Amino acid sequence: MRTSNPVHRPSAAPPVRARRSVPGLVLACVAAAAVLTGCSIEEATCGGGEYPVLSIGGTGGACVPNGEEPPEGYTRYPEGKVPEHVGDKWDTYWQTHTVDEHGKVVEVPEGG
Repeated sequence: MRTSNPVHRPSAAPPVRARRSVPGLVLACVAAAAVLTGCSIEEATCGGGEYPVLSIGGTGGACVPNGEEPPEGYTRYPEGKVPEHVGDKWDTYWQTHTVDEHGKVVEVPEGG
């Protein structure tokens, strides 16, 4: 006669599955959405509703709300030379150039 060993009964629990990391899954979805929609992950120079301005005679900058004039000591970037993202062509250019008090683009002296 055969007897069952109660210690080795089959489990009624579902099989254990590999658990996925929720943050990892979310990150993967965000990255896929950015690629599929053509969104850029680059950091914008200014937020929505603002435009960048350059300090006169220096390499500093600021953001001004659309429709407002630049504050004293600042000017708009020359047309076609406006940085749009941190580290882009024009952002890099304006680290070594500025606009003087006459509106002329000049190179910034070293250490200045």
